[in-house]
Amino acid sequence: MSQPPLSALIAELGSDIVTSDPAVMDRYRFDWARDDRAGMPLAVVRAETAEHVQAAVRWADRSAVPVVPRGAGSGLSGGSTAVEQCLMISTERMRAITIDPGARVAIVEPGALNAEVKAAAAEHGLWYPPDPSSFEMCSIGGNLATNAGGLCCVKYGVTTDYVVGLDVVTADAKLLKLGGIRVKDVAGLSLMKLFVGSEGTLGVITRGILKLVPKQPDTATLVATFPDVDRAARAVVGMCAEIRPSMLELMDGLSINLVEDHLRMGLDREAGAMLIAQSDSPGAARGLEVSIMERVCTELGAKECFVTEDPDEGEMFVAARRAAFQAMEKRGSLLLEDVGAAIPQLPELIDGVAKIAAENAIEIPVVAHAGDGNTHPNIVYDPTDPDSVARAHRAFDQVMQLAISLGGTITGEHGVGRLKKSALPEQLGPDVMALSHKIKDALDPKGIMNPGAVL
Repeated sequence: MSQPPLSALIAELGSDIVTSDPAVMDRYRFDWARDDRAGMPLAVVRAETAEHVQAAVRWADRSAVPVVPRGAGSGLSGGSTAVEQCLMISTERMRAITIDPGARVAIVEPGALNAEVKAAAAEHGLWYPPDPSSFEMCSIGGNLATNAGGLCCVKYGVTTDYVVGLDVVTADAKLLKLGGIRVKDVAGLSLMKLFVGSEGTLGVITRGILKLVPKQPDTATLVATFPDVDRAARAVVGMCAEIRPSMLELMDGLSINLVEDHLRMGLDREAGAMLIAQSDSPGAARGLEVSIMERVCTELGAKECFVTEDPDEGEMFVAARRAAFQAMEKRGSLLLEDVGAAIPQLPELIDGVAKIAAENAIEIPVVAHAGDGNTHPNIVYDPTDPDSVARAHRAFDQVMQLAISLGGTITGEHGVGRLKKSALPEQLGPDVMALSHKIKDALDPKGIMNPGAVL
């Protein structure tokens, strides 16, 4: 089959939508993982409507050209890294948000930022809970594609828990409309959930209908520092055995110092670890939960416990946790881990990461959504030193193997992308991998949708 000329797609959509300018396309090659294997697109389609996406996919289907969907480019697993001579479809211009306060939903195009959806909901006294650390810069399309989580998911769940409707352009350019503005709907197979977390390998998401909830109640924040990270991890296990915090975050000593270098906010540089926990339970229940947090931390040897109900004061410590990634970037290049395990295995997981760091003579600062066992051991290395690069990649693989050995996962919220693809078969096993490939082949028989990612 001869490939239709790119000029045909430009003629259909216009040169403002379709660009093949190398200088422009270079800005779309990488996501935040900055995978140096990124190719150069054949063209970038900066879609403004679902019809633009359909036209682009239709052209790619006829041309047998790979399609790589892209949101804000804030992904951390290489999921939107450009494939050589692909058609990159960016949804950054699709930014519409409509709030239906009666139905308590947000109808959102994929380019809208998570923070923008939160702000729009807040105008109606409502809240969109999924809360990635990058919420100010990540897009809803990317959140849907990776089933993103964040700081609040320990109590409020992850992205898929808030999706009630989805529009998706499939590999044959059909526009599927799944779900809708309904509280309950079990008609047919649960296809909508199939696309959430599929990382663009099954289709391009062009609209989401997201469940909203009443605004979050007032919170109390506890900050506890520990002599070592093991005691902090065991405190997490102890808390979660008794209560369900609305937030429970961990920072190890190295990440504390990197954030302090970055923000200069007076964090305890001598601490081996810090926990930031919150309760938003109503009335007296909030005080009871905080007292349990304090007791558990004290029993496990916390150096200091500090409690505040001042929202600004509490947010200051949450901001320190959110800043960890940017602070680590100043230390060197990063390989970004996202491994998780069941809560009781959290101390063993964190201890194992420390041993991997020591064995490979490399720094691995750890932050974690500790309340749901999701850790981010980020491997720091010198890209100009081949030995440092080799040790970093070895440590990266070992951390994933550690998580699998504990019955955990290679990714809790960032997605498999391209960087973790090699470890997926060991976690899922041959039967699940085979079924996954059958689904992929059925929906994308030519294999054009985000090839090289996930499967």
